[in-house]
Amino acid sequence: MFESAELGHKIDKKTYDKEAPKLRADLLDAQFDVGELKKFPVIILINGVDGAGKGETVNLLNAWMDPRHIQTHAFPPPSDEERERPFMWRFWRALPPRGKIGILFGNWYTDPIVNRVIKVTKAADLDQSIEEINRFEQMLADEGALILKFWFHLSKDAQRKRLKALEKDKDTRWRVTKADWEHFAIYDKFRAVSEHALRHTSTGVAPWIVVEGADEQYRSLTVAKILLDAMRKRVDQEKKGARRVAVSAPPPPPAADRRDLINSLDMKLALTKKKFDKELEKYQGRLNLLTRNPKFKERSLICVFEGSDAAGKGGSIRRITGALDARQYAIVPIAAPTEEERAQPYLWRFWRHAPRIGRVTIFDRSWYGRVLVERVEGFAREEDWMRAYAEINDFEDQLVRSGAIVAKFWLAITAEEQLKRFKEREKTRFKRFKITEEDWRNRKKWNDYEHAVCDMIDRTSTEIAPWTLVEANDKLHARIKVLKTLCDRIESALRE
Repeated sequence: MFESAELGHKIDKKTYDKEAPKLRADLLDAQFDVGELKKFPVIILINGVDGAGKGETVNLLNAWMDPRHIQTHAFPPPSDEERERPFMWRFWRALPPRGKIGILFGNWYTDPIVNRVIKVTKAADLDQSIEEINRFEQMLADEGALILKFWFHLSKDAQRKRLKALEKDKDTRWRVTKADWEHFAIYDKFRAVSEHALRHTSTGVAPWIVVEGADEQYRSLTVAKILLDAMRKRVDQEKKGARRVAVSAPPPPPAADRRDLINSLDMKLALTKKKFDKELEKYQGRLNLLTRNPKFKERSLICVFEGSDAAGKGGSIRRITGALDARQYAIVPIAAPTEEERAQPYLWRFWRHAPRIGRVTIFDRSWYGRVLVERVEGFAREEDWMRAYAEINDFEDQLVRSGAIVAKFWLAITAEEQLKRFKEREKTRFKRFKITEEDWRNRKKWNDYEHAVCDMIDRTSTEIAPWTLVEANDKLHARIKVLKTLCDRIESALRE
C-alpha cells in the first residue's frame, strides 16, 4: 500500500512558487463556499510516520485558509477525565459542525495502531478497533461529513535521513526527540501494523490518501489539491441538490394479529399506598448503598427514560434521585435539538453527557428520539432512522465497555389512562405547563408510535443494555418496578 509513496516524488521550487498562490486563493474560496452552505463538515485526519511532515502540513492548512473556521485538535495521551469515559468520547467532542473544517492530528487511529506495535494489545483487539472505526466513519458519512484521511509516509531510509537532517540543523533540532529514534527502531513493525490498519479502513466513504512526505513542496501541493478538489465536488453536489441515497431493507409491518410487546402488558398491576411506602423505603435505601459501594467508584450509571406522554417518567426519576447524593447525579432533559446540535451528528449531544466513573446520568428522553418521534413525525428519512438502530447499539456497547451500567425503561400506559391524565393536567394549575398541543397531536398517532416502540425494543434490547417495560397505569407500581430493576442491574454489574 505504501509503494507509490516511496518513488521519490519531488516538485521544484519554480513550479511550487507558480502554483501555490492560486491554489491558496482557490482553497479560501472553497472554504468560504463550505461555510456559506453549512450543509456538511469537512473532517481531515492527519496520521503517518514520524518526520513525514504531519505537523508542517497542519500548519500549512491553517496558514493557507481562514483559521477562524478551522478547528484543529491534537490528541496527546488522555487526561484523567478522558480515561474515565469511552475511548471515542474526546473525539466526538472535537467533531466540527456543518460549515466548518476540523483537522484531527493524532486521532482515533493512533492508539489502536501504536498499542498493537508495542504489543500492549493483541491482533484481535486491533481488528475489533478497525471494525468500530469503520462503523463510526460510515455513520459520519451518512450524517453528511466529508472525510479526508491523509497518511504521510517515508521509507525507512528516508525517515533516517529526515530525522538526521532535522537534528543537524540547529533551527529544527528541537523537533527530533528520543522518542522519535525509539519509534524508528521499530519502523518495520509499525509499517506492517499500519498497512494492515489502512488496508481494512480504506473504505468507499473514507478512503486513505497516502502522501510521500520527503519533499515538502510535493507534499504541500498534493494535500492542498486533493482537499480543494474534494471540497469543490461536494459543494457542487450540494448546490445541485444531489442527495446521497442509502439503501436499506424496509421496516417490518405490524404483526398480523396486532398483538405486540406493549399491548400484551398487564396494565392492571397495582400497589396499595401502604405497600408502596414500605417498598419505596426498602429500594431507595438499597440504591443508596449500592451507589456508595467502593466497587461503584469504578463504574458509572446511565438511566434512560422513555415512554408515552404523561406515563410518569418525571415521578420515577424523582424517586431515584431521592436516594442519591445530589453531587453524584445529573438529569439531562431532552427536547428538540438546538441549532448547535443540529449542526452535528445526532448522537453528538448525548456523547457530551457521558458520565465519569462514580457518577450517575439520567436521561429524560434520549437518543431513541431518532427511532421514535423523528421516525413517526417524518423528521428523519427512513434510511436514516433504520441505520440508527445499529448506531445506537454501537454507542451503548462503547458505554458499557468503558464501565457504564446502562438501564433503559419504557413506561407504558393505555390510551384511556393517558386521556384521563391529560384532562387532569389541564384542570390542575401547577400541571398545565405539562400539556401542550403537541401532546394532543401525538395521541392521533398512537398506533404508529406503538409500532415504532416495538421495533425499537426488538432491535435495541441487548444483553448488555436491555429494555425494561414498565406497566405504568398505576404510578406506584411503576416507581417501585423501576427502583427494584435498577438495584438488580447495579448489583449484577458489581458482581461481574
